[in-house]
Amino acid sequence: MRVALLGTRGIPARYGGFETFAEELSRRLVERGHEVTVYCRERHSEPTHVGARLVHLPTIRHKYLDTLAHTAFSTLHLLGRRHDVVLYCNAANAIFTWLPRLAGMPVALNVDGLERKRKKWNRLARAWYLLSEWLATLFPTAIVTDAVEIERYYRRRYGAESVFIPYGAEPGAVETDGVLGRLGLERGRYFLYVSRLEPENNGLLVREAFEQVATGHRLALVGDAPYAAAYIARIRDTRDPRVVLPGAIYGTGYHELQSHCFAYIHATEVGGTHPALIEAMGRGALTLYLDTPENREVAGGAGLPFTHGSLAEVMRGALAMTDGEREEWRGRARRRVEERYSWEAVTTAYEGLFGRLLDG
Repeated sequence: MRVALLGTRGIPARYGGFETFAEELSRRLVERGHEVTVYCRERHSEPTHVGARLVHLPTIRHKYLDTLAHTAFSTLHLLGRRHDVVLYCNAANAIFTWLPRLAGMPVALNVDGLERKRKKWNRLARAWYLLSEWLATLFPTAIVTDAVEIERYYRRRYGAESVFIPYGAEPGAVETDGVLGRLGLERGRYFLYVSRLEPENNGLLVREAFEQVATGHRLALVGDAPYAAAYIARIRDTRDPRVVLPGAIYGTGYHELQSHCFAYIHATEVGGTHPALIEAMGRGALTLYLDTPENREVAGGAGLPFTHGSLAEVMRGALAMTDGEREEWRGRARRRVEERYSWEAVTTAYEGLFGRLLDG
């Protein structure tokens, strides 16, 4: 099949969950003999990556226009080519999905989570996301939801059925640890938080909770975000020498951090299945997660839940465990990902969906 993927920042993955998803799915579809084209905002030095063809198009660098502008340009480019199936990411892009269908190309839309709940959006942007949810039930050939909770939401609110396909992860720890030395960290002696540094991801909450815990362990707050300078400044406003704020880290360094942390803290409260959560679990990290329905669905009894007010207490509890107790939790997390969230299973699910769309 000839597959086009639109609506992300593109690959190589250097931003967030959709970009990781685009890279991992593209890699495996190519390995299975399909032709994949990924539309990108950032120019890569090579015309291909993981076997996928890269198309670089301009955008409008603005908080409210970046995604929509690039997807609009990508859609116009797409209409001049022939693909067997098109995959859009992000519900905000629903407005464009009828155009490839008009040209005879079936379209799937991965709607992600309820983006309109993010505090970074103004009233107009939230209204657009709400409208886009409705358009997602009308324009694409199929809706893809990445969490059972989001699948239920679309059924309950709009009476719309969707195809549930979660994100994936690569299970197993990596042995290398080069990034640890560069950041002044030691194996098994740091709490890890990885996310875009936006209010709904609660990086500030994590830092403030950690500062209440008496421990020689450190806290690595890894991430960055465009258009969030004021919030990031608040996170960085600390005098605690145990806190490390290296910015965003990708690739091998990111995998090393997940593989060798004492515990991973997942504090995101908006969205569906978060890749960073299942990736850390797949590496065998002791996982502490904010107790939302979506995070609870992923953790499935293989992590320690916390609320906005209880994180410091849960961190102290993790420190007080025996080595054997912590290893039991880590084993549960790894097995959970192996059973439910392998990238191979995710790719097979998308491959099956694309085949059904082609069959009409």
